[in-house]
Amino acid sequence: METSLRPLSLGEILDRTAQLYRTNFVLFAGIAAVYAGTMLAISLVQIGLAELLRALHMTHELQWLPVAFVVLILPLVFILAGAAMAANNRAVAWVNLGQPATIRGAYKSILPRMGRYLWLMTIATFIVYLPFALLYGSYSLFVFFYVRPKGLLAPGGNVTDPQAGIIFAIATGLLVLLSIPAIVYAIMMALRYSLAVPASVVEDLKARKALRRSVDLSKGSRGRIFVLGLLIAVIQVGLVLITQLFFIVAAVRQHGLMPAWVQVLQQIVGFCTNSFIGPMYATGLTLFYYDQRIRKEGFDIEWMMQAAGLTVPEPETAAKLAAPQAEVMSAAELWPAPEAPVDPMQTAEPVRSSEPPPPQPEDPQPSAEPTQPSSGEPV
Repeated sequence: METSLRPLSLGEILDRTAQLYRTNFVLFAGIAAVYAGTMLAISLVQIGLAELLRALHMTHELQWLPVAFVVLILPLVFILAGAAMAANNRAVAWVNLGQPATIRGAYKSILPRMGRYLWLMTIATFIVYLPFALLYGSYSLFVFFYVRPKGLLAPGGNVTDPQAGIIFAIATGLLVLLSIPAIVYAIMMALRYSLAVPASVVEDLKARKALRRSVDLSKGSRGRIFVLGLLIAVIQVGLVLITQLFFIVAAVRQHGLMPAWVQVLQQIVGFCTNSFIGPMYATGLTLFYYDQRIRKEGFDIEWMMQAAGLTVPEPETAAKLAAPQAEVMSAAELWPAPEAPVDPMQTAEPVRSSEPPPPQPEDPQPSAEPTQPSSGEPV
């Protein structure tokens, strides 16, 4: 599948996301089905164990079954969800550049660096949800150590300590008010690090470098990324409500106790829904990653050079080649100061020839004899 790389608007990115997903539905749904299928298997095991405990009249242990599954299965769910996200980003990158992609090839390419991707997602999740963890953790401790001993949560609703009830109401109100800035903070941090996983997968970056890379790339387009996430969230919630509406009504009528076959059917429908809508957001983020590289770094030109068989220099090499010569040599080395004029009369030295000087005539010696006068002249 050939593609033309160029900057895209938000509408074009949404259209491109739908186009890629429609033309490669089996690929993307198959990648998401690995995670969704594992969740389906875990849910079916949980339903089977619950029915077994009821058959053995061990209803008291039923309340601990969901807790045990959450504690034991949560690490596995996190690993599988991270693998599905990274594999989806890898497949979208291949398809967007017109390269062949398969389910097996996508998972095979990300498995050697799976620890890096999980560490990256752990750091990003910790940063995004840290205020919520502190806020709700503090509230849970307050309820456990103060509210519960006062009997405010006991069945019957008899409040023996009005002051404790007022304190509990104030704490609950503060929890609601403080949740608003926590939500705003979480959205802002999620937008900052939204392109970290695609950057790590495509550019083979470590966790911290990928986070910094996402901060740089996402600047100027976080609003568009927010709109993308909002639209996909609306689609996902709508599909979940449509597919789960029957089961919600059945649970209300049965006071939460649905027959086993209804629960199994609910999990199967959930598996289909998760396989269908799971890759949407990851696909859109990968397209945003490429769009930002095209806008800020000219990736479309770089890709054309690679397709033409030309060598593209590394960023460090390109920076050195582009650096002006003045940065390499000092100004004194490039333009030396002119020398002051020199007076030749002060610095000139007599020229010494290598030949010996000519002989000088000797002075005549005075004669001892008197000079004879010439004839005709008096003596």
